[in-house]
Amino acid sequence: MRKVMAALGAALLTVTACGGQGGEAGGDGQIRITLVQGLAGEEFYETMACGARAKAKELGVTLDVQGPQKFDPTLQTPIVNSVVASKPSAMLIAPTDVKAMIAPLTQAKQQDIKIILVDTVVEDQSIGLSRISTDNLKGGAAAAKALSEQVGGKGKVLVISTDPGVSTVDARIKGFEEEVKANHRGIAYLGVQYSHNDVTEASKIVNAALAKDSDLAGVFATNLNSATGAGSALQQAGKLGQVKMVGFDAGPAQVKQLKDGVVQALIAQLPGDIGAKGVEQAVAAVRGQQVTPSIPTDATIVTAQNVDQPEVQKVLYKAGC
Repeated sequence: MRKVMAALGAALLTVTACGGQGGEAGGDGQIRITLVQGLAGEEFYETMACGARAKAKELGVTLDVQGPQKFDPTLQTPIVNSVVASKPSAMLIAPTDVKAMIAPLTQAKQQDIKIILVDTVVEDQSIGLSRISTDNLKGGAAAAKALSEQVGGKGKVLVISTDPGVSTVDARIKGFEEEVKANHRGIAYLGVQYSHNDVTEASKIVNAALAKDSDLAGVFATNLNSATGAGSALQQAGKLGQVKMVGFDAGPAQVKQLKDGVVQALIAQLPGDIGAKGVEQAVAAVRGQQVTPSIPTDATIVTAQNVDQPEVQKVLYKAGC
């Protein structure tokens, strides 16, 4: 009797999850989606997972979440290979490198796993039925405007990023550079240096920059670790608040930096929306429905003056659901 009831329950679950369209997602008819994060436990990706989980629950589909312990293609690749072996209906993934992740994702595509790229992308335009991310060009431009305002429209500014080849930060740098060149002629742009997403390396970069240019006016840190390292160097040099800094993202650590005066502005993305839209597009792809190839999402400038406003509180990242 227990086996009969279990079988009946499984059948009812299949009908509920798939809207009666049996077989659209494999042998059991259940749509199974795996989200492969760029970095497990990082607030941006955890907020993305929360948005994806909520949408999966709403649509009655199964969602699994996995991610590497570092933002590193050598760590993400075996995870992708394992996901491919489990044969989900679809995969949402934030690729950790524009080139290195092409091969494992090509294998997933060859297994007819529907691939949706979230946050980051790969160079191969044939990979990713939908690409959903912040308009990072626009976000970089917003960072340039915010930093220019903080330094009074003049002075030397430096960009600290992770590594070249990460689509999101590359676009932020490009947006920043284009905005400075076009609209902020008083800014002396010192270029970009790479911290390899390492706090200590970011600190070294700022120490060297201060030694070379004691009149450094501002820093744009394209991610949390860059801002943390830069802030540490500025504090040690007694320059905290004198050298203005704009950071990207708005997790608890970034918001603390803002309130402590380490950074003067943050560019907050909408990772929860990215995750939810990713699940929507994955389900549409599995069901043979129309998929939107490219979906840009917005960003918000967060400052000490507006951080406690209700509409801004909604865009701050969470450590968990």
